[in-house]
Amino acid sequence: MPASAYLMGAVQMTSTADRAKNLEAALRLVGEAADLGAKLVALPENFAFMGPEAERLAGAETLEGPTLGAIRELARRRGIFVVAGSIAETSPSPKMTYNTSAVVADDGSIVAAYRKIHLFDVNIPDGARYAESEVVVPGDKVVVAPTQLGRLGLTVCYDLRFPELYRKLASLGAEVITIPAAFTLYTGKDHWEVLVRARAIENLAYVIAPAQVGRHSANRQTFGNAMIVDPWGVVLARCPDAEGVCVAPFSRPRLERCRVELPALKHRKL
Repeated sequence: MPASAYLMGAVQMTSTADRAKNLEAALRLVGEAADLGAKLVALPENFAFMGPEAERLAGAETLEGPTLGAIRELARRRGIFVVAGSIAETSPSPKMTYNTSAVVADDGSIVAAYRKIHLFDVNIPDGARYAESEVVVPGDKVVVAPTQLGRLGLTVCYDLRFPELYRKLASLGAEVITIPAAFTLYTGKDHWEVLVRARAIENLAYVIAPAQVGRHSANRQTFGNAMIVDPWGVVLARCPDAEGVCVAPFSRPRLERCRVELPALKHRKL
């Protein structure tokens, strides 16, 4: 029987090209969330590295590599579930990686991995250019992880703009959806909260949206506003404009009540 109540945590980071410093910060912040009582903690996209794409490729790892190894050990030691936002995972192509989010269980095992499907290829009007597909292979599988805490639906950042993915997660039984992100400042200020809350409302699910925040390099700045949203679209917790964590409760009775009071998922026609 999945847990009826527990605390969820969302981590906000300002990752850079310094891998050791990033991992140290990630472990510290996950530990802070655990100290507050969180049993499920989610890290942001690219928590282990935010730097030049050529260096991203050079630092790519397998799921058994040292970055997730450190997260797995912390999860086991603290007895918590961790959604390891995303890392650069090695792919069959020597010049490409996956952008992969992994669910680590409280015994340190990896119970699910999702490879980002929608890649961010956009010329932002503020002058920044992003071409994720030049270095990342898109995934092709929708992933819901059954755990003792419930069914976790996995997505990453730009996926947020594609509601059909979230509807598929809902149809597969997702109760908590994670959206680790590194949303640009330019788009985030207008779109981030609207989209995060919409995905929660549409699918009557809790959403944990950890985020990158602040200045990562001369040409990379992210919006932050890591948050946790309930199935009614209420923002339960939000991180301030700096590195840190926020926590909020998951309530299965609340989830079930929302789905009974507004049974939209049963009314789908298409």
